[in-house]
This record gives sequence, C-alpha cells and structure tokens, in this order.
Amino acid sequence: MPTRDNPPFPAALRLFSAGVIIVLIVGAGLFFAPALVKPRWPWAVTPFNARFLGGFYTAEMAVMAALLVWNRWSPGRLVLVMAFIFTVIVSAASFINLGYFNFERKAPWLWFLVYLASAAVSGLFLWLARARPSAKGVILNSAWRAYLPAEMAVLGLYGVGLLLFPLTFGGFWPWPIDAFHAQVYSAIFLAGAGGTYLVWRSAPREELLVLGLAQFLVGLLAVLGLVITDAAVHRIDWTAAGTLCWLALFGWIGISGILKLCAARRHFAAQSA
Repeated sequence: MPTRDNPPFPAALRLFSAGVIIVLIVGAGLFFAPALVKPRWPWAVTPFNARFLGGFYTAEMAVMAALLVWNRWSPGRLVLVMAFIFTVIVSAASFINLGYFNFERKAPWLWFLVYLASAAVSGLFLWLARARPSAKGVILNSAWRAYLPAEMAVLGLYGVGLLLFPLTFGGFWPWPIDAFHAQVYSAIFLAGAGGTYLVWRSAPREELLVLGLAQFLVGLLAVLGLVITDAAVHRIDWTAAGTLCWLALFGWIGISGILKLCAARRHFAAQSA
C-alpha cells in the first residue's frame, strides 16, 4: 500500500511502463527468437551480440514490470534513474555510430524515437520528483554497507572504461565486440552502478528487490545466452583467460543479485510478521 513516504506516481507513468514493456518484448526476442528478430533489428547483430542484448532486454522488461505493478516512488526512483542513465548513454552511442544504421529502413528511426522519448519521459518524472526524499529504507548491516560501494566502483569504472576506451575494455570478451557494441554495453554497467548507489544511500526494500532481480537476470541470461549460442556456432574458447574473466564478472553480478533478493525477502518477511 502507498504510504506517506512512498506515494504513487501518476497513472501516466503506468501507461509509459506498459508501452516500454511492449517495446522490450521485441528486444527480448533477440534472446528467445533471434532468427525472427535479428533481420528486423535496427542494425546488423552477430549471434552472440543478439543473445546478450536479448538477455539484457529481458531483465529490463522484468524491472519495468515491477514499476508497472507498484507504480510508486519506491521502486520507481530506482527504475527511472537506471532507465535514464541507460537510455541517455545508448542514445549518445547511437549518435556517435550513425554508420551502423540504414535510415532507408524504418527500424533505425523507431530506435532513436523510442530511446529519446524514454530518456525524456524518465528524466521528466525524476525532475518533477526531484525534491522528494527516498522512501524509508531498511537498515543494512555493516557487510552490505562495505560491499555496496565496492560494487558501485567496479560497475562504474568498468562502464566508464567501455564507454571511453571500448576496444581496450571490451577486448577480453569471449566474442569480438566492436566499439559501438562496447559503448552500448557500457550503459548496462553504468546504470547498474547508479542503482547500487541509490540502494547504498537508502535501501527501501522494493528497490533492493528490484535491483537484485535485475542483477540476477542480467548475470544468468548473459551466461546462459553464451552457452546456448556457442552450442550452435562453436566459437568460444572456454579455457581462455578472457572468457573465464567474463564468466566471473557476470557470475558475480548474478550472485550479487541473488544476495540482494534474499536480503529483500527477509525484510518483506519481517514486515509481515
């Protein structure tokens, strides 16, 4: 139920969330039905990039579903901040790499329209609520208080590295990624860093739950997508140091998400008791 420190958002945001989910279903198709979606994607994507993007869009769809259901300041604050960071960075990367898009097709125009509109809407709602304090947070123990800044630093620094030096910081990935895709992927890490920062500053249980869900799905689907795709094309050297580092990175993200989900579950259970 909405409380004084966690009021509902306007119904218009719920309509926005529903619209975004519809768009994300197409993106999730890169994971579940790549043969169907890849020819319709705004630019050419390789099998590994397609599954990776599809996995992320599936995770994002789950996060937007949480906002659609709750439609309150918490977890809305977290979702909107992460969405704003992600859409702004991806839009910037797309403008920098216009050569990847064939504007004789409709898909690139729709891509820019959706991303610019999403950045504008999420930014608008955040601006309108800029003076609102966070919802009442749970009390994190000392281990969480020490861990979250470290997580934020790793995600943030790696995201900045992918954005500014894409070929260097993306060079160890199990499959080759070009500068454009590395910069797009930087938005995932930077949005995650932004979400972690919010939870570190104040951890409403809904935001802890949603951040945990996002990280769990990103980690799980990244690794699962790699396994599924390589089963078909057999391109990955599973013993290479870069592959092992990549698996460790996304495994850590997924496990961190599970731990946040467990912490959120305990706080929800304590409230119900």
